[in-house]
Amino acid sequence: MSRLSTFQFLTLNGFYKGPDEDTSWHRHGGEESEFASEGAQSGSILLFGRTTYDMMASWWPTAQAKAAMPGVAKGMNESQKIVVSRSLKKASWQNTRIMNDLLPGIRQLKQESANDITLLGSGSILTQLAGAGLIDVYQFMIDPVALAQGTTILQGLEHPLNLQLTSHRVFNSGVVLLTYEPLKN
Repeated sequence: MSRLSTFQFLTLNGFYKGPDEDTSWHRHGGEESEFASEGAQSGSILLFGRTTYDMMASWWPTAQAKAAMPGVAKGMNESQKIVVSRSLKKASWQNTRIMNDLLPGIRQLKQESANDITLLGSGSILTQLAGAGLIDVYQFMIDPVALAQGTTILQGLEHPLNLQLTSHRVFNSGVVLLTYEPLKN
């Protein structure tokens, strides 16, 4: 059975995106880029909601992305990818397939896949998967930034989510990575 992880950028006050989907506040220096490059080589199946997929698919295959972050671009482009969408008919980014029905699709994928799965961004997908108890590992990269407005992480969660801290890392930029797993009863 594969494991499902989520990786999210957050502000100090819990926003994963600012107004108009803005994520330019995220600090992605050399140390964070090296971490991202290592993660991009993990062999995980990448999972996205439609909005995050469109953003990623418009950046990572470009010459600019390959020049700016070659290791991450290579990993992102070569990875298997799934976009959750009921309206998308064709996915243009290489190695991408479309999943129409989230919860049954993820349950089946976790049972059948030899590869782990990583959800990147995709706030509404995160909330649905967390609510269904399907996430095995939560990674939150917290930037030392606060925004006046934005969208909070796990917005709309219908019940408490009890987690235990399993590791942490502090980057030189002041960014902190916190890794949690669901608390076992």
